[in-house]
Amino acid sequence: MAEAAKKSSMDGAPVIDFDKFKPTRSFIAARKRKNAIMQALIVIAFIIALIPLISVLWTTIADGFQRLNLDFLSHNMKGISGGKPSPSGGYGGVLHAIIGTLEVTFGSMVISIPIGLLCAVYLVEYAHGGKLAKSISLLVDVMSGIPSIVAGLFAFSMFTILGGPGTINGFEGSVALSLLMMPTVVKTSEEMLKIVPGDLREASYALGVTKQRTITKIVLRTALPGIVSGAILAIARVIGETAPLLMTAGYISSTNFNLFSGQMTTLPVYVYQEYSTMAVVCTKSAGAACVPTIPTERAWAAALVLIVIVLLLNLLGRLVAKIFAVKTEQ
Repeated sequence: MAEAAKKSSMDGAPVIDFDKFKPTRSFIAARKRKNAIMQALIVIAFIIALIPLISVLWTTIADGFQRLNLDFLSHNMKGISGGKPSPSGGYGGVLHAIIGTLEVTFGSMVISIPIGLLCAVYLVEYAHGGKLAKSISLLVDVMSGIPSIVAGLFAFSMFTILGGPGTINGFEGSVALSLLMMPTVVKTSEEMLKIVPGDLREASYALGVTKQRTITKIVLRTALPGIVSGAILAIARVIGETAPLLMTAGYISSTNFNLFSGQMTTLPVYVYQEYSTMAVVCTKSAGAACVPTIPTERAWAAALVLIVIVLLLNLLGRLVAKIFAVKTEQ
């Protein structure tokens, strides 16, 4: 070591003693302790975050599974009174609410996803941080904080002006929900478009491809998985809304397939109506088949159905994103 240092000094090169930069044993031990503490804190935080999720799922499954059967899924509430069973042997069902939820949610998707995606494309690909882009971003941020009841009041007022007082239908509920979905779609789509590498755009332009075709065939295809995930988040944000749908879509005990005419029941409104009833009075003439707590049981079963629908929509969205995503070579 001394000979090497002497030779280096003779050559005029500086001599660096790298042993001085080696961490000491106490420093390494302190880092290991800090690492172990932080890992423990992260695990504890993860467990704490899981407690309410598992609690909600367990409570919903435990209370809703006992009433969840084929009769419950294939019948509506028409002709159901009190806690007496229907002629089919069941105690009413959620068929009308399932159909209403799917139709109203699909209507809100048709409105909000194209508009939100086009808005995000404009902000990322065309606006380039101009005054209009900043104004749009500000308005989107403001819309994301609008209470759901305000969106319902807006849709109700608009359809009252267009269709007259008392106009209530499923599409009115779709309009209300689309106002709540749109900010989430815009923000998530904008972030996904921003992370698409600029080299892909430049390579496309170098080949003579137009900007419109570059956006549709390269940028959007590359960002598709993230865009789909954002759309799923937006759907999950609105599919459980009750307040705006009470005044826009209303409540009906029978099945309504027409989104543009008549009241339409959704699962959140169904759960609210049933849980508000809590229990019914079973008289002696009602017989032993009368169940006094049937409204609460129906509410929990409907809540479980809603969770299953959200899960299926998530799986469907991820499948679509996987099918249409750009294939990359490993």
